[in-house]
Formats: sequence, C-alpha cells, structure tokens
Amino acid sequence: MPREPRTGAAVTPHGRAVLVTGASTGLGRACALHLERSGFRVFAGIRAEADAGSLLREAAHGRLSTVRVDVTDEKSVTEAAEEIDATLAADAHDGADGPGALWGLVNNAGVCVSAPLECVTPERLRWQLETNVVGQLAVTRAFLPQLRRSRGRIVNVTSGIGTLAVPYLGAYAAAQFAKEAMSDVLRRELRGFGVGVSVVQPGAIMTPIWTKVSDVARSALDGAPGDIAELYRARFERFLAHNEQQARESGTTPQDMARAVTRALTEAAPRTRYRVGADVRRVALLARLLPDRALDRYLRPVTD
Repeated sequence: MPREPRTGAAVTPHGRAVLVTGASTGLGRACALHLERSGFRVFAGIRAEADAGSLLREAAHGRLSTVRVDVTDEKSVTEAAEEIDATLAADAHDGADGPGALWGLVNNAGVCVSAPLECVTPERLRWQLETNVVGQLAVTRAFLPQLRRSRGRIVNVTSGIGTLAVPYLGAYAAAQFAKEAMSDVLRRELRGFGVGVSVVQPGAIMTPIWTKVSDVARSALDGAPGDIAELYRARFERFLAHNEQQARESGTTPQDMARAVTRALTEAAPRTRYRVGADVRRVALLARLLPDRALDRYLRPVTD
C-alpha cells in the first residue's frame, strides 16, 4: 500500500485506486479517463455492461476497469464495494504494485429534474433525491471502511445550483444543496480518521446530459394538469433554450472538471470546494454578497 503522503507533499497517483460513479457518459466518463491518464488505477462505475466496451477502448494505459454500480440499488452498491475490495486485496497479496484498498471515491452519478415545482410529482422528487442524495450516501457508506484503511479522499461532484437555487431547477437544487451539506458534515466527521472530503462544482458544460434534462423536463410538464402546465409552458421553454445555449457557449469543458477532481485527489492540502467555470464563481460570489431580494431581481429574467 502506498505510504501516507508527508505533510506538504503532493499525492502520487501511481499505486492508488479510485472509483468514479456515473462514468458511462459526460463528466464522469471524462473524469475516469483523465484520472487513468494521470496515473491512477480507475474503477469506472457504470449502470449497463453495454457501456463498458467503448470506455475500455478509450483507456490509454490499461489501468481502467469497469464495475457495475447503480447508486439507487443497495445490492448493486454492496456488490461493487465487495468486488473492488477483493480485487485490490488479491493484487496486494500477489505482490502487484497496488494499493490494497480503495484510496479515492468520486461521487459523480446523478440526474437532473428540471420543471416548475408545481409540476414536480412526488415520484420525480423521490427519483431526484434517491439518486443524488440517498444514493451518494449509500455509496460513501459502502466504501468508507476501505477509505479509512487507506486514509483516502472523497470528492463529491455538485454544481453551482448547490449555491444558488435557480427557478425551474428546484428539485435539482434541493438535491445539490443537500449534497453540499452532506459533504460538509462528512468532512468534519471523517477528519479524525484521515479521510479528506472535497466538493467539485462544475458550471454549465455541454455534455449529453442536456438532452436528458430537456427530455425529463418536457415529460414533467406534459404530465402536469393541462391548465397548470400551460401557465408555465412558454416561460419554461425559454428557460430550457437559454440553459442549453449557455452550455453551448460555455468555455468550460469536461476536461476542466476532470482536472479539478484530479487536484482534489492529489493536492497536499486540498480545498474544501473547487469551482469550475466563471459562471459558478460568479454565482457563488453573488450568493454570498447579495440579499435575497437582490438575488430575486438578478434571477427575474429566468422567469419573465
């Protein structure tokens, strides 16, 4: 097992293993591939075996393997933890240059429910919270015994919506705010065990998630009572178009997010939060400086 880094020394990826959940597409995929290129041994968490082939073909150095993990399925999470633990223990026993226990956990898997809150059914809200909050804690709990042994690190991926609640993203904001709070508590509770916790907040980035967001959003609106849906439809369609345009015009890339995750895993004194993108940094500043009514006015163009 790699030695605990000296105080003030950066962490060496070589000989350390990390799990990235939600690695089939988008930010999770970019993150898993970047970490593998950086020297980590990467377990890429996927929900369907069909996603494994293309991911493995893109891996550059043979240090990436896939593991099936559905964060909303407790049995799947438990089996993934047992599989990774057994694999790393076997490698260490055989004398391979391996860590013996998982060293990094990147909680990236998530979904986004975008709709006026009046149109969000209890079932959709449960799906949002089960995936982004309950599922993330289930994964963290399953891997904490390994992370304590390695005195490793947890990186929770949220977004700028975890700082400022934006209209038509209320369910998603609720989940992201909860994940931010959970990260703060974990950081404070695990400090005594040598396990570090950081948050990475990516801003608008053009990935396949935008198609999924629009599909879920229109489904939510279509499922609402007709008179309620029509109250919001025109404004909501403008909001979706504006959001997607922002992502297309954003200078932030999946690789920017992947580099931030790598920094959180390797810096000698990692930050509690890494904000990726000018939009996220601007929102964080406004949320800290402006009173509520001023923030309401700032966000008014989103709803008008």
